[in-house]
Amino acid sequence: MDTRRALLDALGAGPVAGPALADDLDVSRAAVWKAVESLREEGFAVESTPDGYVAPEAPGYSAAGIEFGLDAPYEVEYHDRIGSTNERARELAAGGADGIAVVADEQTGSRGRLDREWVAPSGGVWLSLAVRPDVPPARAPLFTLAAAVATAEACRDAGVDAHIKWPNDVLVGHAASEAGGRGGRKVAGVLTEMEGEADRVSWLVAGVGVNANVATDALPADAAALAAEVGEPIDRRRFAATLLERFAALTETPDRMDRILPAWREFASTLGRRVRVDTSSGPVTGTAVDVEAPGALVVETAEGTRRVHAGDCEHLRDAGN
Repeated sequence: MDTRRALLDALGAGPVAGPALADDLDVSRAAVWKAVESLREEGFAVESTPDGYVAPEAPGYSAAGIEFGLDAPYEVEYHDRIGSTNERARELAAGGADGIAVVADEQTGSRGRLDREWVAPSGGVWLSLAVRPDVPPARAPLFTLAAAVATAEACRDAGVDAHIKWPNDVLVGHAASEAGGRGGRKVAGVLTEMEGEADRVSWLVAGVGVNANVATDALPADAAALAAEVGEPIDRRRFAATLLERFAALTETPDRMDRILPAWREFASTLGRRVRVDTSSGPVTGTAVDVEAPGALVVETAEGTRRVHAGDCEHLRDAGN
């Protein structure tokens, strides 16, 4: 662990005496001082008191702010403005990085699934995590589901009753008539990209976009902002940290990954609903009854059971409604 991250972790327990921390880390006092100055330059206003260094009462939305108290093995790279957090995370991953979350206040060139436009103005949580998991490519879709679960959990932790529409849209509201049959209004989406060989994933980027404190009039009609749902601004620092912690809890080891599908089912609003899934081989219409590894939607149709691995899902009105 570097001095900066060690200092952040130590500050979470109260005042930190620079000399004592230097001794604990076996570094010079000058190294500790440089770490303090680095945090201050990031906007994390460490105070100097007679008892030692003290963390700011309001850490702020920054790399240091998100890492402060973070219970997940990730570093954070923060940008006020960037073209795409996913593009930056891909660059870092291609260069060998592992466990780095790229976070931005605003994105100017973001995109969603199937190259759809994604509005990403200031005030959202735009985050892309680059990891190098020791799994075969066949299990990669599980990381998409895990990111959706982690996002939905962070939404609920913030006071918003969010749910997941297969495979990775995080929504509020349940009416089939809302948003043209989407099944609610979208507050967040997930875009996962990877590079790998036949037997292993080289790197994977899980990109998450959340309409946290985005003004409602800046969003499409079928979207919603978390702040508008709860009636007050969302603590984006805490939200991003919660998302990263939940993602780590689901994906850091192979045995943890066994929890992803059960967790996804708990948050899913698609299961038990009549759906239409547009796939490359044509539409599949029926009742969604389950999700199977590595993320296939099981649909009971008039012609029998179908397993759909990719496609656009629409929630339909139940017969008789």
